[in-house]
Amino acid sequence: MSSLHKSRIADFQDVLKEPSIALEKLRELSFSGKKVSLEQPCGHAWSALGPQLCPSPSVQILLNYLPLERASWTSILAKQRELYAQFLREMIIQPGIAKANMGVSREDVTFEDHPLNPNPDSRWNTYFKDNEVLLQIDKDVRRLCPDISFFQRATEYPCLLILDPQNEFETLRKRVEQTTLKSQTVARNRSGVTNMSSPQKNSAPSSLNEYEVLPNGCEAHWEVVERILFIYAKLNPGIAYVQGMNEIVGPLYYTFATDPNSEWKEHAEADTFFCFTNLMAEIRDNFIKSLDDSQCGITYKMEKVYSTLKDKDVELYLKLQEQNIKPQFFAFRWLTLLLSQEFLLPDVIRIWDSLFADDNRFDFLLLVCCAMLMLIREQLLEGDFTVNMRLLQDYPITDVCQILQKAKELQDSK
Repeated sequence: MSSLHKSRIADFQDVLKEPSIALEKLRELSFSGKKVSLEQPCGHAWSALGPQLCPSPSVQILLNYLPLERASWTSILAKQRELYAQFLREMIIQPGIAKANMGVSREDVTFEDHPLNPNPDSRWNTYFKDNEVLLQIDKDVRRLCPDISFFQRATEYPCLLILDPQNEFETLRKRVEQTTLKSQTVARNRSGVTNMSSPQKNSAPSSLNEYEVLPNGCEAHWEVVERILFIYAKLNPGIAYVQGMNEIVGPLYYTFATDPNSEWKEHAEADTFFCFTNLMAEIRDNFIKSLDDSQCGITYKMEKVYSTLKDKDVELYLKLQEQNIKPQFFAFRWLTLLLSQEFLLPDVIRIWDSLFADDNRFDFLLLVCCAMLMLIREQLLEGDFTVNMRLLQDYPITDVCQILQKAKELQDSK
């Protein structure tokens, strides 16, 4: 480990051990952190806030989950973690018990609440709607960060509330398995014969067999992420779950679940949920289609990337305009997913260090996107539409520190 890296570790530790955290100093350290190539078993480098720098409290402070006063951390964390446990009981365990009991006797089936009850407030109707959301979440989280095996591995701290063998109820895992088995595909051949086949028997891999589910008593990290997203969807019915939220929650959970401090690691699920909720409060408008064309919507932000580019590099702006390369073709994904699809996970975390540390964090994201365009300006000026679209949809530069440095230069030149 270099002396510079040791010095940076000491700087973080000094800030985080103070009775009252110096927010500006923490922001400065997080914003300007240099990536250090520490080779890990997975073969990837870690970001500045890697395991040696105890990332969890830093990120949690920057996302307004932890206060600046250290003395209140213990009580606040205990309260929030118990609140999350209550969410699990109310939204997964109790409905699972109710489902297991529904339809056991003839009375249950013929009473007001039964599967064919058209009442939108019936338990069955809620259950079926929840299953639609759950199946989409399940499909997305199983393929989270496919370049590393982390999310397919078993967590060291499975949720005992969910996996307690004394509790016989329908878990999310069982719900997904049963719902998928029931959604059999019905097809008619040319003779009019009806064939039914389970999706699991199709030649294309389904979400259920894409990755092997761990045995009872164990759960993979993706199952933890699935639970976080399902609880979020239940608590936020106005937005529920939108595809792409899995890419936002993934890096947060990874950061907390790989912390060297076992206390942070053990409570990664609850802490991730609240940090994700706080982050979504800031970016949720990006996921609401009806707001796309409003001033807080994603269309406005994409146009802001181009207007910034026009100010900083008019030649490149005119080239993209001439080729009719609209920001929707690439910047929609960049902005909505906070660049989580453009780089490897450790580099995404490094970018997020700077984003979360900035006072106007999502204004800085616009500058990062503009910097990404300017750093490949020569290729874009020489390329035709097809070549340039390929460049923008599969961004070629992997040195995120170079991108962040350019974005900071753009910010300082305002």
